[in-house]
Amino acid sequence: MRQIEVADRIAAARWLDGVASAVRGVTRKLIRPGRVKDALHGVWLGHPVHPALAQVAVGCFTGAAVLDLTGDQDGAVRLIRFGLLGSLPTAAAGLADNAEGLADQQRIGVVHGTVNVAALGSYLLSLRLRASGRRGGVATGLAAYALVAAGAALGGDLAFRWAMGPNHAAGLPQAGPRDWTDLGAVGDFTEGTPARVTAGQVPALVLVADGEIFVVYDRCGHLAGPLHQGNVVREDGQWCVACPWHGSTFRVSDGAIVRGPATVPQPVLDSRVENGRLQARVRPAP
Repeated sequence: MRQIEVADRIAAARWLDGVASAVRGVTRKLIRPGRVKDALHGVWLGHPVHPALAQVAVGCFTGAAVLDLTGDQDGAVRLIRFGLLGSLPTAAAGLADNAEGLADQQRIGVVHGTVNVAALGSYLLSLRLRASGRRGGVATGLAAYALVAAGAALGGDLAFRWAMGPNHAAGLPQAGPRDWTDLGAVGDFTEGTPARVTAGQVPALVLVADGEIFVVYDRCGHLAGPLHQGNVVREDGQWCVACPWHGSTFRVSDGAIVRGPATVPQPVLDSRVENGRLQARVRPAP
């Protein structure tokens, strides 16, 4: 069975939902919304931090496997220890991301995490066997690396084919209108209530607040949630909209992130009023 088929079957396995729900509940209790959670998502970095952290652990475990195969067990032990240490923040970031994923993504994430936990347990056993002088330490370490490779394969599938992590709003500015495009009569928009319109080929959110008009691309960059169905909130004196799916919050004036799990600012459109009609176009790059 090909890897793609394995991932598809996992994504469709609804019996995993109970496990995913339990993991999600514990994660949300331990990692509350705020700076730590945003840091684990990678808001500070501009993209998810989990894949970057994973390279540290996987790199250490790969090096350990090579050293074991070439007879340098002392070097392998040191790399395994570094890999185990690097796995702690990697796991925390992965749990934070998975708790804000879609159902099929969370199913894959549960299996991905389970395989990785099995790998880490095998590495701990390998270290114990080596320290006690018993046989099987190297073989257990190599078996653990096979689990690491399987977990990494699922993680890559989750990140790229199931799109957990990419910016879902990246292509919207390219599809938006370059020239001023009519969005409707200004009087059709209600103060303080987000409205969904079509700007060129893309959905956009229009918000009238305190006499100002803001136009933002409607699909949240995190997982393409409909922002026009979200709550309008005031943060530090600025009008913001919170995604109804996972709570990513953006300033409507410039799309800046106020709160994750989104890691990239939301694209916005320039707007103007001509003869009582609202018009918008793609905001030129600075």
